[in-house]
Amino acid sequence: MREAFRARGFDAWSCDLLPADDGSPNHVQGDVRSLLRERWDLAIMHPPCTRLTNSGVRWLNERNLWDEAAEFFVECLNVNADCVAVENPIQHKHARERIGVAYSQIIQPWQFGHGETKATCLWLKNLPKLKPTNIVDGREGRIHKLPPSADRWKIRSETYQGIADAMAEQWGWWIRFV
Repeated sequence: MREAFRARGFDAWSCDLLPADDGSPNHVQGDVRSLLRERWDLAIMHPPCTRLTNSGVRWLNERNLWDEAAEFFVECLNVNADCVAVENPIQHKHARERIGVAYSQIIQPWQFGHGETKATCLWLKNLPKLKPTNIVDGREGRIHKLPPSADRWKIRSETYQGIADAMAEQWGWWIRFV
């Protein structure tokens, strides 16, 4: 995501508890909460979904931290930015009730040049809905069918390049006029 915006001339940064996969100097390794009060033109947030998503609802009783996860999600929605996009899978009803804000749009990788299915919700503030850029056939739930592995969580959370490029192209243009 960061590099898609940088390729179009934006001073884009990323933040994660993990180091940047590509070793970029435009990455803050740490808790994003330390940056939420700073002023941003655009913030694209990817809060953890494990406790909020429909696919994780079966773990609610064992890992009962969904209140905390919903609170963090709301913090991401309220980041100090002119334009905000928060990305997450379809959420279970308890998360939706706690968050209290419906998603703006559902997108799929196959709308942006990738043959996979992976419903992704976007909560948008002062941004237009993404327009599909390359609708493809051969749709498959590859991500859903991944076998258990040490890095399955990381693979499942990756943003498809076509989606990152569409956001940079469509929203990068948009924020220049906001």
